[in-house]
Amino acid sequence: MHRALTTALLASLSMPVIAQNSDTLDMGRERSEAFLAGDLEPIWEDMTPQMQDGLGSLDDFSAFRQQVVTDLGEETAVLDEQFTAEGDFGVYTRVGEWSLLDTPIVMQWSFDSGGMIAGFFVQPQPQAAPSAYLDYQTGTDLRLPFEGEWFVFWGGHDIADNYHAADPAQRFAYDFVVREDGRSYSGDPQRLENYHCWGREILAPADGQVIAMVNDLADQPIGETDAENPAGNHVILALADNEFAFLAHMQQDTITVQRGQEVSAGDVLGLCGNSGNTSEPHLHFHLQTTPDLSEGEGLPAQFQNIEIDGEPVARGEPVRGQTVAPATP
Repeated sequence: MHRALTTALLASLSMPVIAQNSDTLDMGRERSEAFLAGDLEPIWEDMTPQMQDGLGSLDDFSAFRQQVVTDLGEETAVLDEQFTAEGDFGVYTRVGEWSLLDTPIVMQWSFDSGGMIAGFFVQPQPQAAPSAYLDYQTGTDLRLPFEGEWFVFWGGHDIADNYHAADPAQRFAYDFVVREDGRSYSGDPQRLENYHCWGREILAPADGQVIAMVNDLADQPIGETDAENPAGNHVILALADNEFAFLAHMQQDTITVQRGQEVSAGDVLGLCGNSGNTSEPHLHFHLQTTPDLSEGEGLPAQFQNIEIDGEPVARGEPVRGQTVAPATP
């Protein structure tokens, strides 16, 4: 994965995208060419303070570029480039061939509404993990693990829709947020309580037994993460045979269940928070074959009696960009 090459600071997900497609393409091309040429000072000056804090200093940024060159060589061809709107950012993504690696390399820049650089990374193009469960049908009768409308920020079988797909255990995982007027927060994006999903009840998706839980980890300030405890405060439920549900990033001291407890579908497990390795308050949910995150195989999750973008669906898997809710009676 070349983890040392990855610099991604999309933490605050703040400010609405105003940049247009062509503008963002031009900005991304200019920054990419400057980075490749080693002209780093103008790039540094155009970074948000949060981005600069994350990188450390201009010298650290220069050392990062040197590591890229040492590990990957030079870009020899541009295979693809595109603009996308990612939450509240305009994102330029460039896929290229490089001289020292056979795998295509992704360079990505994220711009806020003022054109400032709010995120950047260079890394080998992720590939979806192979899975024997692509056509798997969930044995458990699943409901959505919340009430009301939530937005699928990441979800689906393809890597483009779901960055989790690169991880075998999280192959079909979801990240859910709540959006109002196209944004996941209102007011100051540094305040956790301003995120619309903050404090929402997280519900048991099915009948099951609590086999693990963590409840005492602090919620992370926006811009900070807890990589040592990636799931943060979480609950793991044993459902049907070889189906285990993971619900992660809940608020500190809000989990209401204990290890060994039997729960019913719809029971409150805790409140949505920002604990663990998370960029903003949201719910992470996935199914896998074991209760061990390091050894399990991810399973598709078909939810029953839901609405997707306002349309009733008896049983289905929502994907990135859709709004989902339990079906109204």
